Amino acid sequence: MWRRDVRHFRSDPVSAEVLETLLAAADLAPSVGLSQPWRFVVVDEVARRAAIRANFERANAKALAGQGAERAKLYAGLKLAGLDQAPCHLALFVEPDPEQGHGLGHATMPETLAYSAVMALYNVWLSACAVGLGLGWVSILDPVGVAAALDVPAEWIFIGYFCVGVPAEMACVPELERLGWETRRASVILQR
Repeated sequence: MWRRDVRHFRSDPVSAEVLETLLAAADLAPSVGLSQPWRFVVVDEVARRAAIRANFERANAKALAGQGAERAKLYAGLKLAGLDQAPCHLALFVEPDPEQGHGLGHATMPETLAYSAVMALYNVWLSACAVGLGLGWVSILDPVGVAAALDVPAEWIFIGYFCVGVPAEMACVPELERLGWETRRASVILQR
């Protein structure tokens, strides 16, 4: 239950061996046509992390300006990224036309490649939880700026940026719910 979007991290390092194990878990995820279209980028360089941080600050300021007056104060008080505390940063991209898989299964639904990448990410996420680590999905970013800061191939499509580390706390209730931003609801299920 505590598998949450973590924004508060301790400074304990994530060893290279643990990170390798987490990323190996990605390769066990199902993917359309066995294409394995995910491309993880480990972001260690200080300058690249600073570029991502600046990207976040610009995008976050825009998002704050887009909030109605009533929600703006609450939004301004939310901690929306663990960029400064997390010892490990990962970016996830998808290869839009991978050679592997020979195009099987995604001709009519190309978005299944991105779905496959997210499934690989979830394997990483759950594997991280199994060893006491948390992930935080930083979604308030300009994707073009992220790709430029990380100097990845132009055709790769940005899926998400993730902070990884030991959570400062483990809570069963999501932080956004605890702070009054939103409440969890039951899934919508239709029967036909």
